[in-house]
Amino acid sequence: MSRFSSLVRAYPLVIATLLVAMIGLVLLATPAIESASWIVGAYALVIAGWEAVGMIRQLIRGHAGLDILAVTAITAAVLVGEPWAALVVVLMLTGGAALEDYAENRSKRELTALLRKAPQQATRILAPSAPGADMHGHTAEVTTEDIPVEEVEVGDLLLVRPGALVPVDSILVSEHAVFDESSLTGESLPVERDAGEKVSSGAVNGQAAVTMRAAAPAAESEYQQIVRLVEQAAGSKAKVVRLADRYAVPFTVLALVIAGIAWAVSGEAVRFAEVLVVATPCPLLIAAPVAFLGGMSRAARFGLIVKGGGTLEQLSRARSAAFDKTGTITTGKPVLERLLPADRASEDELLRFAASAEVYSSHVLADSVVQAAKQHGLSLVEAEHAEEIATNGVAAVFRTPDAPEAVTVRVGKPSWVRHSAPDLVLADLAPGELAIYVSVDGRFAGAIVMRDQVREEAAQALRQLSALGIERTLMVTGDVAATAEPIARRLGISEVHAECRPGDKVRIVSSVQPRPLIMVGDGLNDAPVLAAADIGFAMGARGATAASESADIVNRYDTLSALPRAVSIGKDTVRIALQSIWLGIIISVGLMLIAAFGFLPALLGAWLQEVVDLVAILGALRAVGPRSERITRSSPVASTEQLHFSTTQDRK
Repeated sequence: MSRFSSLVRAYPLVIATLLVAMIGLVLLATPAIESASWIVGAYALVIAGWEAVGMIRQLIRGHAGLDILAVTAITAAVLVGEPWAALVVVLMLTGGAALEDYAENRSKRELTALLRKAPQQATRILAPSAPGADMHGHTAEVTTEDIPVEEVEVGDLLLVRPGALVPVDSILVSEHAVFDESSLTGESLPVERDAGEKVSSGAVNGQAAVTMRAAAPAAESEYQQIVRLVEQAAGSKAKVVRLADRYAVPFTVLALVIAGIAWAVSGEAVRFAEVLVVATPCPLLIAAPVAFLGGMSRAARFGLIVKGGGTLEQLSRARSAAFDKTGTITTGKPVLERLLPADRASEDELLRFAASAEVYSSHVLADSVVQAAKQHGLSLVEAEHAEEIATNGVAAVFRTPDAPEAVTVRVGKPSWVRHSAPDLVLADLAPGELAIYVSVDGRFAGAIVMRDQVREEAAQALRQLSALGIERTLMVTGDVAATAEPIARRLGISEVHAECRPGDKVRIVSSVQPRPLIMVGDGLNDAPVLAAADIGFAMGARGATAASESADIVNRYDTLSALPRAVSIGKDTVRIALQSIWLGIIISVGLMLIAAFGFLPALLGAWLQEVVDLVAILGALRAVGPRSERITRSSPVASTEQLHFSTTQDRK
């Protein structure tokens, strides 16, 4: 009963139409046969009037839609004595919303699957059960409470049970843990984390309960950001979803002309109605939105969150692509080459402070510093306060047992660190190396020298883009030309713009022809240019929030091969949408011509049009792709050997 009530609330006109049809059918079995036609006809005219009011409002706003055909068909069918044909058209018109909802739900299944997996609850540790209990999550019993994830505050101590989701971005307190991060990064193998390392919300804990300290509220945690992007994508009503509106006026005129000629030549007004009942517009109104939602769902299967159907349409026409370098063309996972501590610091102290600060950074180089500290067996320090400064670095305040006074650490590019440490000395870098600079309490602590690598899939991805119609490629980077140009030549990128600040990137990308242009980036400093491009493509696997929010597409998996995949999905989606629209138009025109010669009664024509609707929608659902379609890792096509080019620009 509750299910029926919900259906009545959701689709009252559909239920009302079915009830009128049932009443009419019952009356046909009684002496009051004429009453059935009067009731059905009157109801059909009421619905036509209701739709006409909405149509007039749309016309006042300057929007000429397809509703005029349905309204005219209903009215004409009633006036020429075909009320039951009119009722079938009404059923098609009112049932279109239910049909569209079903098709949309099926086409969005991958998007809604992401929403269902979002963390909902957290277990907060209130106090150890006895004095001296171990708070590292191993054997001690603790007093806990289950709370909604929205109530978690930064600094809360959390218990994450085996197989449970990490509720918010947190710092691991337990000595060691294993997590499944496949829903975040696409990495199928479990990931090991040690005490002091950051773990993103949405990761699945392994086989042992662990203790963590909340590092961000739910709204600012990684999986919740993904959820917000998915909700934005699922709720998008981009103008391209109204692709069929391009055909609205020509199709309406054609239908009215065929109907008018049929009436004029035959002298029978019923021909006018018979033509129009097969010219109803549901294939045009529903097919395009279903196809684009299906394309977005298919993209989500490959870790791509597309924020609207308009983005897929732009991708299908893209002709230029611009790339950031670090973390985009390169892995953004450089390996430690050497440590250059200043006279007052040791190598371990330099690396420990730098890594403890970089835990709070979203920059692509930060995780490499943390991993280097882990490999050196260093324990990290939890910050009292940390702040990331876009394009510059991260500042953090620590208090350690060895130093009762709080210390302020800066990690980042030399020009920024020098503001707090005027004694900074630039490192002497070999070709292919980059440096990260560190200051402690306003004094230069040293530099960390690392080496980055080109992504092994980059060359193949660029060749695929060329095959998909991308005519012009360029690298827009904050790095120096001596580093960027040889990488670009090796990968076949046609031009390089080096040493660019965020404003420079926006200016360059805005002037590039031909359009549309895809901009691929990953960091905070890429947010403005991602927003300025026709299609912003964020490499969002590491959770660079500003970049993800500014982009049109967020790639949750750390692979550049997702870009040609996105372009291919865009082309497939637009092709299927257009095929579905034209399929509906061609079949409808064919049925109109048959009806014009008097071979298709109005009632039969109305039911045939329902079949046309279903065919068009089923055709549009092809954009979802087969269920068996899954990510396949590209075989290496480019060597991962290190490229030996010099650099002096460290953090873009």
